Amino acid sequence: MLVELALEDAVADDCTYNAIALYGEVQVVESFADIRVQVVTSFPDLKVKQVTSFPDDCGEWEFVESFPDFTIEFVDSFPDIKIEYVSSFPGLP
Repeated sequence: MLVELALEDAVADDCTYNAIALYGEVQVVESFADIRVQVVTSFPDLKVKQVTSFPDDCGEWEFVESFPDFTIEFVDSFPDIKIEYVSSFPGLP
């Protein structure tokens, strides 16, 4: 009998986390966020590009003050996902 330990990626292959699409309009909150995010400079779960309109592709985030698609909270430890800000080629690393 073979026992396998599978480490699941934080971000699924379809660019979701817990069924939340990781693109669109994002609001930063202080607590009770949909996703806890840590910003890193290497080995991210997702590469994020900040855009000002049409955040339609994986990793494209438009920061808004109201009516977000999902909310995030920036943390220094124990994140749900790790992101790296990029100026081009957002999405899965």
